[in-house]
Amino acid sequence: MGSAKSEAFTEEENQLATFAKALGHPARIAILQYLVRQKTCICGDIVNELPLSQATVSQHLKELKNCGIIKGEISGVKTCYCIDEEVWEKVQSSLDTLFSSYTPASCC
Repeated sequence: MGSAKSEAFTEEENQLATFAKALGHPARIAILQYLVRQKTCICGDIVNELPLSQATVSQHLKELKNCGIIKGEISGVKTCYCIDEEVWEKVQSSLDTLFSSYTPASCC
């Protein structure tokens, strides 16, 4: 099919796809679960929670930050991460809208 033609889809569809891509790896889910449990910004502890190298965790944090689900602040030599509550609510709303739009059909 060639390159993705994201301009052919709505802003909402593109945004949901971006969120879904960010959520599409178990390490990122584990990072989000950890941040949700902590209920505070985390500086450096995330690497200790996952069976992954520092570089790999950093790449996963970058993906989550790029789509906006988490935000990070530099504090000295560390970056502190936390859930971006506004974007978190958008993700929840987008997924709720998608799943609640389904009505069972009598097929298959």
